[in-house]
Amino acid sequence: MSSYSASLQPGKKSVGGGIGRLVVRVFLILQALIVVYPLLWNVLASLKTNAEVMESPWSLPSTLNWDNYVNAFTTAKIGDYMVNSVLVVAMSMAVLLFTAIPTAYVLGRMRFRGRSFLTNFYMAGLFIGGVYVIVPLFIMMNDMSMLDNRFWLSAVYATNSLPFSVFLLTGFMKSIPHDFEEAAAIDGCGYFGTLFRVIMPMARPGIITLIVFSFFDFWNEYVLAMTFITDDAKKTIPIGLSNLMQIQQYATDWGSLFAGLVIVLIPTILVYALLQKKLTQGMMLGGVKG
Repeated sequence: MSSYSASLQPGKKSVGGGIGRLVVRVFLILQALIVVYPLLWNVLASLKTNAEVMESPWSLPSTLNWDNYVNAFTTAKIGDYMVNSVLVVAMSMAVLLFTAIPTAYVLGRMRFRGRSFLTNFYMAGLFIGGVYVIVPLFIMMNDMSMLDNRFWLSAVYATNSLPFSVFLLTGFMKSIPHDFEEAAAIDGCGYFGTLFRVIMPMARPGIITLIVFSFFDFWNEYVLAMTFITDDAKKTIPIGLSNLMQIQQYATDWGSLFAGLVIVLIPTILVYALLQKKLTQGMMLGGVKG
């Protein structure tokens, strides 16, 4: 009886629990290696010559061939494509935040006739992807001379992401106590003052989560950009990378191709590394409050 009671004492770890934690850690380590190894191999391949890539793809480079990155920027015009992507992502983010934050504020904080209908209307947009309406959208934009325009491409991106953004931010808006709004009203704040001075700072984790998700979505989008942008000088990085893959495949310049892939990965890695804590915090708060 005493031995049985001792085994149930708090602070003593069971053998089964230790084995379970070990199995989970081994599984997570293997999963991390599966994810990291292709990225590491890509970086090493970008520093090799074409002969080394073909003859010994799994070995380390004999010398660091930085000319591949120079060729990717100059010959393949990766730098120009990146500038276009940065402009499109920045404009898309501005349009999305400008429309999604006030919409989520109205739907999440105010009571008015038709609110449920508008909420369901936005939620229905979650099931309609941009690819499903690409043909009528192309015809409409062609008739209105909106093709080959980076701003209108940004507007399409923002509109396509608006339902999810409103859905995400509405949960954060609803979780904020109404006492803060009442205090702001006593201080003389109107709707916009309350939104910018009270609601948005308190919903910052949700806004940062939306920014990270939207950045990845806009930066990697290919189908809409390929459809609405035909001018090579205005193409974004996914299209430029696809063209680079086709060109370098026939030119057998594999080093420049892998260098281009590494250049494309750098912004996404930096954004995630800088905002990883805020992203985790926002997802946890959204899971608890939503």
